[in-house]
Amino acid sequence: MNNNISINGETPVFGLDIGTRSVVGTVGYRQGDRFVVIAQEIREHQTRAMLDGQIHDINRVAATISDIKFAIQEKTGIKLEEVCIAAAGRVLKTMNVHVDMDFDKERNVTKEDINNLISLGVEKSFNEFQKNNDTDMHFYCVGHSVVRYYLNGLWMSQPEHHKAKNIGADMITTFLPDDVVDGLYSAVELAGLKVVNLTLEPIAAIRVAIPEKFRLLNIAMIDVGAGTSDISITNDGSVIAFGMLPHAGDCLTEVLAKTCLIDFATAEKLKTAATIQKTIVYEDIMGMEQTISAEEVVSICQPEIDKMAKMTAETIKELNGGNSPSAVFVVGGGGKIKGFTGKIAEELGLDPKRVALRGEEIMKDIDFPEGSLKDSTIITPIGICQSYYEHNNNFIYVTFNGSRVKLYDNNKLAVIDAAMQSSFSRDNIFPRRGKSLHYTVNGKDRVSKGEYGESAKIYLNGEMVNINTAIKSNDVITVEPSTVGNDAVIRISDLIDYNGKISLKLNGEDIQLPKPVKVNGAEQNAEYLIQEGDEVSLYSYLTYDNMTSYIDNYNDDCILYVNGERVSKAAGIYSGDVVEVKSKQELDALQAKKDAFFEAVKDHVAKNDSMTYAETEIKTSDVEAETKKIDDKEIESADTIDKELEKEIENKVDKNTSSDRPESQNITSSNTVDVFKSMIEDAAKEEKDEEEQIKKIIVIVNQRPIVMNGKSSYTFVDIFDYIDFDTRKMQGSGIATLVNGENAQYTQLLHNGDKVEVYWK
Repeated sequence: MNNNISINGETPVFGLDIGTRSVVGTVGYRQGDRFVVIAQEIREHQTRAMLDGQIHDINRVAATISDIKFAIQEKTGIKLEEVCIAAAGRVLKTMNVHVDMDFDKERNVTKEDINNLISLGVEKSFNEFQKNNDTDMHFYCVGHSVVRYYLNGLWMSQPEHHKAKNIGADMITTFLPDDVVDGLYSAVELAGLKVVNLTLEPIAAIRVAIPEKFRLLNIAMIDVGAGTSDISITNDGSVIAFGMLPHAGDCLTEVLAKTCLIDFATAEKLKTAATIQKTIVYEDIMGMEQTISAEEVVSICQPEIDKMAKMTAETIKELNGGNSPSAVFVVGGGGKIKGFTGKIAEELGLDPKRVALRGEEIMKDIDFPEGSLKDSTIITPIGICQSYYEHNNNFIYVTFNGSRVKLYDNNKLAVIDAAMQSSFSRDNIFPRRGKSLHYTVNGKDRVSKGEYGESAKIYLNGEMVNINTAIKSNDVITVEPSTVGNDAVIRISDLIDYNGKISLKLNGEDIQLPKPVKVNGAEQNAEYLIQEGDEVSLYSYLTYDNMTSYIDNYNDDCILYVNGERVSKAAGIYSGDVVEVKSKQELDALQAKKDAFFEAVKDHVAKNDSMTYAETEIKTSDVEAETKKIDDKEIESADTIDKELEKEIENKVDKNTSSDRPESQNITSSNTVDVFKSMIEDAAKEEKDEEEQIKKIIVIVNQRPIVMNGKSSYTFVDIFDYIDFDTRKMQGSGIATLVNGENAQYTQLLHNGDKVEVYWK
């Protein structure tokens, strides 16, 4: 091909399919949607200069290429200087990987995000490939493609601009060893040609065999050559897998050679003739002429055909996720042997009509000159030529951090490709997080991530660029590694669970106290820095000890009352509770006052012991009995003591005083009794006032009626005194509290008829 020559305004392309058994040269040009073949030449290797798709004798292969080049130049008058070639499948390695990338928060996906995802996938596949590479060969990543994108775990054809917290991709990458590439380049250069485009044989073949419009279907293509069988699989509009078997037409030829006692070249002719003739005449190594039928040739090859078909079918299923495809196309000369397609169908469990040898019928968009070959052997050479117009691929050299690097140029090369080929870790390119913290909160695992450092500083030919900037031959790339961010640091107060306060009354004053926290069983405050592996427990109530720690001058002489009742050290104190602190001294003083009061009553009774009406007497034993009853009760305040005593005494007086008795016989005739009666009247009035302040309401709690009494008003937190609901042991993510269908506060007032709901979320 000479770039200075054009035909109908188009530059002609020279493509070479350098195969194990033969070399096929094609010259043509693209005209609209069609490809026009100007000339083609086929030459078989005179010796086994290539084995399994790899050049073994560079000089002999170069001589065959030169022969084809001069023959085409003579036919067309076009001077051929540049050529497109394809690498054989035997040395082609592929990797299928899935890669995910998380964002710190949900946001719109950008083009840069997708590029970073792809580069992450390429690096992942390269690293996995290197782990499994047990050879001394150095491989190049010569191509990659996205099979399928994912958005938040679900399939998405194009995630750009969609909102997501996570994006992912299934990818396929291909690798070639440098010695194979160097051998191809050397043979071509010895023939006086320059490589302008390098593709892969399965990619070239599938371009023609399975056009884009058919790739929505799950189709397998087998390119059966002499040394290798290359496999490609399509589905959902993409090529989803490549594979290779070092088992193809030469295996059949070798069986014929051994059975019929002929050399390899004669056996190859015998195999080829059996596809178009009923009988074949040949000469064995003894010089004797032999005749064999096509059926006998197939019979000799049948065990090898069965073996090749079985291996091929197993590889197809493996590449296709363990399933058979919908159809199979067979191309290449090695697949022409009778019975091969039928055996493939049998192994895959397909209708034989769905496994077919593809040839002239799939090349309707290609124009051939008169007398040209139009069968399956020409498909790959045509695909090699066509790939030139879509991807101008070749190897280039760039300088990366002072070292010269060779790269396969697929028209998509970026800084990331040079970094990967130089074994420059991706971790040194993208910003790196500091260490994460792993801990638990109320038994649930938590992770706090470290901060990001700074991205790598990347310079291309002296100018600052990013990792996805395109590169070309002879570019100079310098990368200053990225930095590591600060390690994760989090305090108790930073936890999302650590919210709100415990609001209560302490000795008549409204206060708010922080919720208690324990770390690894020990109490900590809100400023505690969480450490790796810590077990954090957050509580929605205060223990007795928690409460007393906030009370000034609290000592062993103090006693705690919650909502009017003396509590034990096992009690829990919640938002809305009323807390009072009393001392033993104060309670002793109250007891002394009570004792003095009783003594006064006893003295009065003793002075009136001469009364003759026993039924009117207020006995000392009666007072002592009443005193014992009060001793058994909890002491709340001086007023309560007085009112309880006076109420009991007043009852006695009322029972023992009769208006129809003589005045001389009434115990109330003395001044002492008048004073005593006045005390009783005052106590009765106070008791009445207290009773008027006490209310009784009925509320519906979790669909059951509850009677609440003993207080002048009720808050939501009072509900827990009437229901069996343990708030000390977490049984969910939180407590749901509703009053009349709306969220409630613990201090919210309740009214008669309110509907209350309390349950664990």
